[in-house]
Amino acid sequence: MREDGIHFRRQHAVGQYIADFCAPRRKLIIELDGSQHLHQEERDEDRTDFLESQGYMVIRFWNNDVMKNIEAVMLAIQNALEEY
Repeated sequence: MREDGIHFRRQHAVGQYIADFCAPRRKLIIELDGSQHLHQEERDEDRTDFLESQGYMVIRFWNNDVMKNIEAVMLAIQNALEEY
């Protein structure tokens, strides 16, 4: 996945975790969450805390948002890259 010259790796290992999408040079991780994440909030928080402790910014999207509103998802990613 490439957007504005940013290279994202799919299923990229960071420590013990596998990030859905990672732009290592920009230290950005994008996580896509399905319904199984409704019951594992604490685990997701621990995961995010670890990734952030490694210098990454983590943004999460629901799978449904990606499927139904990809423009808003892409805009959020672009905004995150500009801010970070």
